[in-house]
Amino acid sequence: MREPAARSFAELALLRRRLRALQEQELARQQAEREARERAWAEQHLFESTVGAVVPLRNEARHWSTPPQPAPHPVQRARDEQQVLAESLSDEFDISTLLDVDDQLSFRRPGIGLDVTRKLRAGHWSIQRQLDLHGLRQGEAREALAQFIRLARRTGLRCVRIIHGKGLGSPGKTPVLKGRVQAWLVQKREVLAFVQAKPADGGAGALVVLLQPGGR
Repeated sequence: MREPAARSFAELALLRRRLRALQEQELARQQAEREARERAWAEQHLFESTVGAVVPLRNEARHWSTPPQPAPHPVQRARDEQQVLAESLSDEFDISTLLDVDDQLSFRRPGIGLDVTRKLRAGHWSIQRQLDLHGLRQGEAREALAQFIRLARRTGLRCVRIIHGKGLGSPGKTPVLKGRVQAWLVQKREVLAFVQAKPADGGAGALVVLLQPGGR
């Protein structure tokens, strides 16, 4: 009778050890889960735990400021000024070898045939606009002529008249402006040819000018 009792006590002790081992495993598992939850909470609340409690902003009307716009750059004006500089006309330009001197002075750009100046004299192209330089000083006349030719070409004009006068009112009655106008026109690439106007259109006091085809 003693042997079965001893075996029962041994089995009971073994069972207790197994139960204790299971409890320790369960406690270890719970401890690991608790530590994992604490680490996750700490990661999620890292900013708050570092700077302290955060108070949400009240939902109030907010003003969004618009940054000031940069001042507009005068691009077109700069281009116009550059164009004026590029088109500056020299008063020292020698045109003596470029003019056709016959009974009536004329000019034709290289590549332009004699028939063009003949047609220009004959009125083949009707005069569409004219510029009168009477009463202007030399600098004023140069600027007025450059602007007139530029605008005429931009608006698609082909034939214009430049009235420079015969110089009868100049000292010594020398037509200074006449020679200047001829030199300025030769320097303008838009000018294909020019001839002295017919008596009815101003004679020796004016030039009829043929411009390159252009337009807007």
